[in-house]
Amino acid sequence: MRFPLLLMVFLVSCAGSKQAPSIDREPAPRAPDALPADATHKAETAPKRETAPTSERHADKSTAKDAPKEPVSEAKQEAAKEGPRACPAGMQLVDGDYCTDVDYECKKSWYDKSNKKTVCEEFEPKSICKGEKVHKRYCMDTYTWPNEQGARPEVMNRFHQAEVKCAAVGKRMCTETEWTLACEGPKMLPFPYGYVRDTNKCLGDVEWDSPNMKKVAARDPEELARLWKGVRNGSQPECISAYGVADLPGNTDEVVSSETYSDDFRGKFDSVHSGGPWYKGVRNQCRPKIYTHDEGFYYYFLGFRCCAEADNKPTDPRTPKQIKGNWGFERVERIAGFSKEQMVEKLKLKEQNKCTCSDKDIRCKTMCGTLLGPGVKDYR
Repeated sequence: MRFPLLLMVFLVSCAGSKQAPSIDREPAPRAPDALPADATHKAETAPKRETAPTSERHADKSTAKDAPKEPVSEAKQEAAKEGPRACPAGMQLVDGDYCTDVDYECKKSWYDKSNKKTVCEEFEPKSICKGEKVHKRYCMDTYTWPNEQGARPEVMNRFHQAEVKCAAVGKRMCTETEWTLACEGPKMLPFPYGYVRDTNKCLGDVEWDSPNMKKVAARDPEELARLWKGVRNGSQPECISAYGVADLPGNTDEVVSSETYSDDFRGKFDSVHSGGPWYKGVRNQCRPKIYTHDEGFYYYFLGFRCCAEADNKPTDPRTPKQIKGNWGFERVERIAGFSKEQMVEKLKLKEQNKCTCSDKDIRCKTMCGTLLGPGVKDYR
């Protein structure tokens, strides 16, 4: 079967700034005519296809530093004073006010021709909330899935597959505003570390390396290993937000769930991309998002992390849109191609280093997180 071209991606680089908005096209060659279906994949609802990304021209340079044992922030220290831990181990408490519209003013920028995008290098050191403030309190994984320090962020999951993986550990997908608040911190910073872009702190500016899209769609391990330019969880000690959440943004792009219900492009899909990957000429900020990739989209730099309710409150694994639409979670499982229970078993095998798959079993490799080939090397 033949898949349509991905929609052009529109996005304001210096979100809410006084600078003219730019377009992040994430240009992409045609998706391959035939994508291998995961075994047992039954897409009974939209999307009924996998969406092979086309491309997002971008890049990086950086220097390695030993990772801290555990990010410790002022917010985390304050949370510890509350008595019983508000979040499970491996998660950070985010308790603050999200601003619906923040005004930043860009002081210094440059134009990336390949992406046709203006990238802000330095903002005026002030953030003005011009919208409403909405209080939020929730738990977020410290690291990108599998949320383990020293592990490589897992990529190549479709939205519903990531959702089932979060459900398997009693969590859910983070929402777009939760991701933004965790990254910006209470001071509403454009980058988790301040107002001046620094890709040595949060990985970015890696040169484009022209993926072979047919090989990416086939999950070719050698091609995926060649394309990997990421770093391991927790290896960026200065890429930690005020809430203690690591590696936001940069390194891998991350998929989150939508909270937008409008009929325009921002509300079309449940899948929203946040942060920006390691390439040159892309977002790499806290607030800008990409709304034009559907739930069947996957890519070699697209990861995710999980969230949960704070204070031991029950966590519904469904997204806000799914709850509003009265979805049962079995519907999510059918689209993902595997169930929460099946994923729980795979995670048990992973703990025992026994999550092994045959070379052609894409579904198994997706569940085990072993799609990257043995020749993979970290960027730094």
